[in-house]
Amino acid sequence: MRETIQREFMVFLAEGEEGIGAVHDITANDLSVYVENFGEFLVPLKAVTSVHDQKVILDRGQVSEKLLRAAAHAHDSEDPRLAG
Repeated sequence: MRETIQREFMVFLAEGEEGIGAVHDITANDLSVYVENFGEFLVPLKAVTSVHDQKVILDRGQVSEKLLRAAAHAHDSEDPRLAG
């Protein structure tokens, strides 16, 4: 699965949910995921459940609590009045 993941792919915690960040780097065992306003998080490749359409879907149960907290606030600084 590692070979199908590329830098800048969007990262999600579930299909149909809002993206939480983007792939910044890929190693043999981990993804580096950048979450806006929170920085980079290492995610084990075993947490990846699906890769398609330039999207990486993660298993919530296999990512850190710190990443889950960051993801919950990844869009806090966005202005809801702006479309897009």
